[in-house]
Amino acid sequence: MVARLLIPLLILVGFTGAAKAQEREVPYWATIRASELNMRVGPSADYKIDWVYRRPGLPVKVVRMMQGWRLIEDPDGARGWVVARLLSPDRGAIVIGEGNTELRAGGAGNAPIKWRIAPGVVGVLGGCEAGWCELSVGNRSGWISESRLWGAGTP
Repeated sequence: MVARLLIPLLILVGFTGAAKAQEREVPYWATIRASELNMRVGPSADYKIDWVYRRPGLPVKVVRMMQGWRLIEDPDGARGWVVARLLSPDRGAIVIGEGNTELRAGGAGNAPIKWRIAPGVVGVLGGCEAGWCELSVGNRSGWISESRLWGAGTP
């Protein structure tokens, strides 16, 4: 008897959580979840495909929401509509700027250099503090200046 009452309650809580996630304030950061994501000129599958992303983990800025669609901005400034379920709330970042930069052992300019990292590299974003962010790329991680990342900070 208790199980019969508990299952519908758990389902309701699950739907409430999913609905709550759709109520986020814009702008906010997200990442591409799919291995292929169509960016359209309008919020429907009836609109023309403007661009196809093939880079899971790429950070995007969500600037508007409409039902199951999100208007996103990519690191190059291109904007278009994508299906919301193909985005992840996980934070990511892409290295920007000219030339290689350092991935350091700690969040300071005098911390030992672990690796050098090139513009265009995408990673999983950790915490940021005092102008430095933790970034993981594959099995390597370290700290990088926030100014060299797109996807960090306030959207």
